[in-house]
Amino acid sequence: MIKNLALVFVGGGLGSSLRYLLSDYLNKSNSIPYGTLIANISGSFLIGIILGLTLKNDILSTNTTLFITIGFCGGYTTFSSFAYENYLFLKNDEFWLFALYTIGSIALGIAAVFAGIWISRTI
Repeated sequence: MIKNLALVFVGGGLGSSLRYLLSDYLNKSNSIPYGTLIANISGSFLIGIILGLTLKNDILSTNTTLFITIGFCGGYTTFSSFAYENYLFLKNDEFWLFALYTIGSIALGIAAVFAGIWISRTI
């Protein structure tokens, strides 16, 4: 358990650092946060590749998969996990769960940002 936690911790730190650098470089002079968009899309692509290869060929160790997917991709972007979970809903023909999860995640996420801003302003 401690080894797994360390793998996630180090991978997450690396992913978060890369996301920060990418966003810092690309988001400064643009109205659209291209750095974040690139991190979300490339992180989703990476988690798809890694999990796809692991499921198909079992070519990566559990430790490597944990480090890259939960750690690095989780730190680089939480969107990659969200995208993969939606893929699973669609793969399993769970269209209502896909719609509920997608709409709920986006709507509740945006609402949570507004709520956090509102709470922070009232304190």
